[in-house]
Amino acid sequence: MRNKKSIASQLILIVVVLVLINVLSEKFFVRLDFTADKIYTLSNATEDILESLDEPVTVTAYFTRGSQQEIEKTRKDFKELLIEYASISGGMVNYEFLNPNEDPMVEQEAMQAGIQPLMLNIREKDQVKQQKVFLGAKITMGEQTDVIPVMQPGAAMEYALSSSIKKLAVIDKPMVGFIQGHGEPLVSSFQQAMQQLQVLYNVQPVQLSDPETILSGYKTLAIIAPTDSFPNADLKKLDDYLSGGGNLYVAFNQLEGDFQAMRGNVAQTNLGGWLESKGLKIENNCVVDASAGTVGVRQQTGFMTFTRQIPFPYWPLIRKFDEDIPITKGLEQVMLQLASEISFVGDTSLTYTSFLVSSEKSGTLPLPVFFNVQKQWGENDFPLENITVGAILQGPIVGEVHSSIVVIADGDFAINGEGQEAQQRQPDNVSLMVNAIDFLSDDTGLIDLRTKEVTSRPLDELDDGRRTFLKWLNFALPIILVIVYGLIRSQIRRRKRIKRMEEGYV
Repeated sequence: MRNKKSIASQLILIVVVLVLINVLSEKFFVRLDFTADKIYTLSNATEDILESLDEPVTVTAYFTRGSQQEIEKTRKDFKELLIEYASISGGMVNYEFLNPNEDPMVEQEAMQAGIQPLMLNIREKDQVKQQKVFLGAKITMGEQTDVIPVMQPGAAMEYALSSSIKKLAVIDKPMVGFIQGHGEPLVSSFQQAMQQLQVLYNVQPVQLSDPETILSGYKTLAIIAPTDSFPNADLKKLDDYLSGGGNLYVAFNQLEGDFQAMRGNVAQTNLGGWLESKGLKIENNCVVDASAGTVGVRQQTGFMTFTRQIPFPYWPLIRKFDEDIPITKGLEQVMLQLASEISFVGDTSLTYTSFLVSSEKSGTLPLPVFFNVQKQWGENDFPLENITVGAILQGPIVGEVHSSIVVIADGDFAINGEGQEAQQRQPDNVSLMVNAIDFLSDDTGLIDLRTKEVTSRPLDELDDGRRTFLKWLNFALPIILVIVYGLIRSQIRRRKRIKRMEEGYV
């Protein structure tokens, strides 16, 4: 009888402890993050945004349940993120999860909010059927609403959610101007970049020739891929802007490619000379790299014609980034489409930082250059390493006031284009451009969140020793854990047997 009462008391105590832990976990949320990039640890930027909320935020998450494992994991990760947001914000962030697949009214509500379902092939009982899958959220603050249409599995959830809340909470957005009038692409040609920039900034086209334009109102000015020369009056306005502490982002083609003639020529614009007068010289050459993007080459075998992807060293594929520089922190790979070398020719009053460089096997070719698709590249073609193609210049560039210029020696890497010619750029290309403008313009820290995800880490790029270690670890670790568990169980049972054999054991 006494043993039964003791067991009942222990069970009650366990239940009470579990209930208490659940109650306390809502108030004191703790998450241990062992990932290399701390992707499950909230940043200081997010904490600042949540702690400064003046009005409650409601997140309505429309997520399908019971679907594929990857989808369910995304739902679980998003819910855990919201729990943490609610805890840090002191209850200013509220959330609810709805399953549109269970209620036609909820499905209609989600679609009216701008959350469109994905059509995925789901395998059930040896059959493949299509299913609507919702992975979106509506964020509401007062009468304002923002939508995350799709939360892609593995995507940067914290950036999507924090930037959405910031978008609703911010009152006066800093202005960022895109210089126009010298052959630059229209602002509408940067579809992917604009989706991110317009979260924090009021982005406007700027005509330097307009006498009513007041540049001092802009946090940063962007000059991207101009094809014409700048009148002296326009360059004088840029000088005045820098002398007042302005920030300038320049993505510039010193090399203009003509892929009809398969030839690259020196750009016919005077912006390169103006940059050199500030301390940044873009050389008249073409950077080639053994780490490169690919192009499709049509080949014919008999009656068959097919397209084969081959490396194109004129398109450097950059995979090495300095994690201490915010512009490139978290990036995995960026592909440039024809780039030139950048050199520093300024004085010691300026701070020069090289943040974008070629691989250990690269080189330069003088302009003009002919693009030889059939060329058999060898080790001798890549005698150089770490050629600078992106740089930061800071200090009293014009006058005595501190200003900053970020230059990337390729103007086209983040341009989508317009209409039917618009093309999707790889995410890190867009992040590089937006990060650079954030670096010059933003002090919220959201720049660190945009790339807080794993985009591309191929196993075949690891060294042989590390790759072998990881393979054996994946193979042996489960076996070792089972053996250890078995030994522990065996030891516990052995001790029980010995105890039962002792005199006086009841």
